[in-house]
Amino acid sequence: MNITYRDLIDQTYYFPTEEFTLDNSHLLFHGIPLMELVEKYGSPLKFTYLPKISQNIGLAKKWFAAAMEKHQYHGKYYYCYCTKSSHFRYVLHEALKNDIHIETSSAFDIPIVERLKKEGKIKDDTYVICNGFKRAAYIENIARLINNGQRNCIPIIDNYEELSLLTEEIEDNFKVGIRIASEEEPKFEFYTSRLGIGYKDIVPFYENQIKDNDKVELRMLHFFINTGMRDNAYYWNELSKCLKVYVRLKKICPSLDSLNIGGGFPTKNSLAFEYDYEYMVDEIVNQINLACKEADVPVPHIFTEFGSFTVGESGGAIYQVLYQKQQNDREKWNMIDSSFITTLPDSWAINKRFIMLPINRWNDPYERVLLGGLTCDSDDYYNSQQDMNAIYLPKFHSEKPLYIGFFNTGAYQETIGGYGGLQHCLIPYPKHLLIDRDGEGHLMVTLFREQQESGEYLRILGYGTEGQDSGAQEELGNQQHEYATKEEIHKE
Repeated sequence: MNITYRDLIDQTYYFPTEEFTLDNSHLLFHGIPLMELVEKYGSPLKFTYLPKISQNIGLAKKWFAAAMEKHQYHGKYYYCYCTKSSHFRYVLHEALKNDIHIETSSAFDIPIVERLKKEGKIKDDTYVICNGFKRAAYIENIARLINNGQRNCIPIIDNYEELSLLTEEIEDNFKVGIRIASEEEPKFEFYTSRLGIGYKDIVPFYENQIKDNDKVELRMLHFFINTGMRDNAYYWNELSKCLKVYVRLKKICPSLDSLNIGGGFPTKNSLAFEYDYEYMVDEIVNQINLACKEADVPVPHIFTEFGSFTVGESGGAIYQVLYQKQQNDREKWNMIDSSFITTLPDSWAINKRFIMLPINRWNDPYERVLLGGLTCDSDDYYNSQQDMNAIYLPKFHSEKPLYIGFFNTGAYQETIGGYGGLQHCLIPYPKHLLIDRDGEGHLMVTLFREQQESGEYLRILGYGTEGQDSGAQEELGNQQHEYATKEEIHKE
């Protein structure tokens, strides 16, 4: 007897999940009827489910509030969104509904902050944490933001020269933070992060450049490690070293009142994903509390900078399997109607895995396959799931179209993939939908951007368009700040 794809999932995972359910043989994601989207908008297709952004922010705030109450922690918690994960206006608008703050990483972030201030989304007392290695343009933009009244803009000092450059440009007194150059995980190719100032150099740096500078107030110590918040010896050891620096610095610097523990909450990459968020938050708050009590210093306010956790699980991509190629006795290649290199670049660049499930035909028999993209590049493929060294999908049938979805793709993929610009082999970027809910819970679908057209590539490459001189460049793309169309899917 043939076993269906649904049987495979049922015997392998706990299914359905919070995010994924079935309507007969069709997959639903947070109640979104994905096949209806495909039937109306076609494929390939990208979408962003905006309510998931607010949901994850709310969860993190709840976990920190509970931990602080449990441990009688006498400090505040501030949730920051790091904009590098996704700079899109719709992401920032959704995130800023939740009384949060933001973290920037380059000079070009600051005009976005200024635009959001003009729109009333960011206030003068919103924290703007400015990370990254700062050169002239970034310094000038930070100074302009502070000079124009952003009193809680805190540039994080990344190297010894930045403080003097900022002091020259900023008119009045200002606050700063210092980033710790943490030691990298043992398996890394180098020992210490290129970002920040070494553990042993932070106190001397404060004493030599900040302590007697009447214009500068040290308010924050910034700690971040590349692997993120993991329950392992490496993370807890680095946090412990950070706390030793904090308490030592606090004893000689009364103005220091905040500890930024960065980000690193993971996003779900498998139906078998397990991560105890509540435990990690509880233990982090507990460790900070204990270290400060032992040293007899006040506990700091805690800042986090969650990027992928904020926006990652809101995104998805849908492709159609166009054709199957039997290349040898064992390998069947399902060719999709787009490219992994261009639309999910992390799957190619760092071998990142996403949740992958068929959108339809769950009641059909399944087979083991490989997935190939449209580019003429041997690296344009996807060959395994996070929790198994294989991909299983309903059997290919030329007369029964098969659609597949990749989920929790909302962080980094657009910017790394060069959204709106050139794509590898000139594969066009897919149509993009925004999905929200109205006050009655109905799904609201908005077309954010159509699929790229050849004219956009011609203009970027300098060919111009028919009837247009190649030197007369038009504004690229459809910069749709006000979106094209809106409609409802009346489905709970």
